[in-house]
Amino acid sequence: MNRGRAGALATVSALARSSHPGPAIAVTAIAVILGIGVGLEPWRVLLLGCAVLANQASVGLSNDWIDSDRDRAVGRTDKPVATGQISVAVVRSAAFVAAALAIVLTIALGWPATLAHGMFIGSAWAYNLGLKSTPLSVIPYIVSFGLLPLVVTLALPDPTPCSPWALVAGALLGVAAHFANVLPDLDDDEATGVRGLPHRFGAKASGVIIAAALAAAAASIVLGLGSAPIYALVGLGVSLALAAACAVLVLRGHPTRLIFRLIIAAALLDVVLLALSGARILG
Repeated sequence: MNRGRAGALATVSALARSSHPGPAIAVTAIAVILGIGVGLEPWRVLLLGCAVLANQASVGLSNDWIDSDRDRAVGRTDKPVATGQISVAVVRSAAFVAAALAIVLTIALGWPATLAHGMFIGSAWAYNLGLKSTPLSVIPYIVSFGLLPLVVTLALPDPTPCSPWALVAGALLGVAAHFANVLPDLDDDEATGVRGLPHRFGAKASGVIIAAALAAAAASIVLGLGSAPIYALVGLGVSLALAAACAVLVLRGHPTRLIFRLIIAAALLDVVLLALSGARILG
C-alpha cells in the first residue's frame, strides 16, 4: 500500500514538473489579474484562471513529451521524462487531457472566449509540434500572447473585443518571451537540429530584440492609456530598466534563465498597468 502510494506521488510530482510550472503559473496570474481588471465576476475569474492553468500545463507537458528524445540526447537532468522518472506515454496522455480540460472549462465563459482560447492553445501546440525549428518560431508566441487579453475580454457576460493596443502589447511580450526562453538552450538546440528564429539571430542580437520588444510593449500600453497617469509613467520607467537589464545580461555573454524571469516580471508589470486601465482595455 505504502509503495503504491509513494509511486503515485512520484508520478504526480513528475507530471507537475513536466508541466513547466513556473511559466504556467505566471501566465495564469496574468490572465487572473486582467480578469479582475476588466471587472469579471469572481466565478468567471476563477474559471478563467483554471482554464488558462490547464492550457499552460498542456503546453508544458506536450513540450516534454515531444522533445523527450532531444532532451535525453543533451542530458537534460531537469526533465522527468528524459531522466526516466515518468514515461512518455503518461506525459502525452496528460497533455491531451489538460488541453481538453482547458477548452471544457472555457465553455461556460461563452463561445467567443472558447474560440479564442482554442486558438491560443492550438498556436502554442503548433510551436511544440515543429514551428520551433523554423524561422517562423516566433509566430506562436505572437499569436498566443496577443490573444490572452482578448480571451479575457471575451469572457465578459457581454463579450467585448479588447483594444488593438492591448493586442499589440501582448504580442510584443510574446516576442520577448520567445527569445528569452530560447537563449539558455541555444547550444543544446543546435546540437539536436532545432534552429528557430533566435538561433538564426544569435545570442547578442536576440538580447537586443528582447530589450526592444519589452520597451515597445510598455510604450504601447502607456500610449493606449492616453492621459499617461503617474503610475503608467513609473511602470514605463521600470519596464525600460528591465529591458536594459536583459540587454546587458546577453551582451555580456551570459544568457541565463534569469532573463526569462525578468521577462515574466516585465509582463506582470505591464499586466498590472493593463488591469489599472480598467474599461480602457476594451475596444
